Amino acid sequence: MSTLDDQTVGELREIAGRYPEARSGLLPMLHLVQSVQGHVTTEGIETCAEILGLSPAEVSGVATFYTMYKRRPMGTHHVGVCTNTLCAVMGGDAILERLQEHLDVANDETTADGAVTLEHLECNAACDFAPVMMVNWEFFDHQTPESAVDLVDRLRAGEVVQATRGATITSWRDAERVLAGFEDGRVDEGPAAAGPSLAGLQIAGERGWSAPATDDAPAGDRSAAVPDDSATEAADAADTSRAESETVVETSDADARGGADD
Repeated sequence: MSTLDDQTVGELREIAGRYPEARSGLLPMLHLVQSVQGHVTTEGIETCAEILGLSPAEVSGVATFYTMYKRRPMGTHHVGVCTNTLCAVMGGDAILERLQEHLDVANDETTADGAVTLEHLECNAACDFAPVMMVNWEFFDHQTPESAVDLVDRLRAGEVVQATRGATITSWRDAERVLAGFEDGRVDEGPAAAGPSLAGLQIAGERGWSAPATDDAPAGDRSAAVPDDSATEAADAADTSRAESETVVETSDADARGGADD
């Protein structure tokens, strides 16, 4: 395990200095600790606490609250399989089961060669591409058990792997350094949005819809205004009757009396 050298401590202080309240820098500071030591260590907790003027218990409370912070050493790559509702019914559960068998690990365990840590994740905010996986927090869309096995095999073989919507895969530690606020120059690699995510934009373009004008828009610039007919069409197309009926609350006699008989 790497220790926190003077350069890392300096970078931790740099992160703390980015915020009006230094303690606001704790989250990226913990990511930096992970990028150096492979997980959140006791040394990392104590160093962050000293820099921020917090107790180790306060820092530990944060590190154990968020699942992105790991208290055990991680593999070279973190492979996450979404098993939330939509991804699960679209095949996420089957993908996780297949990977566990293929890698011979359970949830949140690391392969014997140290290459992959496997974890089931809650919603990755990519439901339109379900089922999805993430490698070092980069998206891999529309996965199957077969494609998932191929993906982890390529990672273990050291092959170059490109995310579906994101950067070339490096390592989990490299990704943690980016989350700490230190760019790696890969921000523009790959598309950030595609397919279903752009459907609404395409429909708006076809129908001439655009965002309403804002107060700071240049005088006379109505390019951002929504045409009246488009707004009317949208309102007519929206069926709110069901929502309205489901939000009606009936008042009982006890409600009317205000609980006076209780």
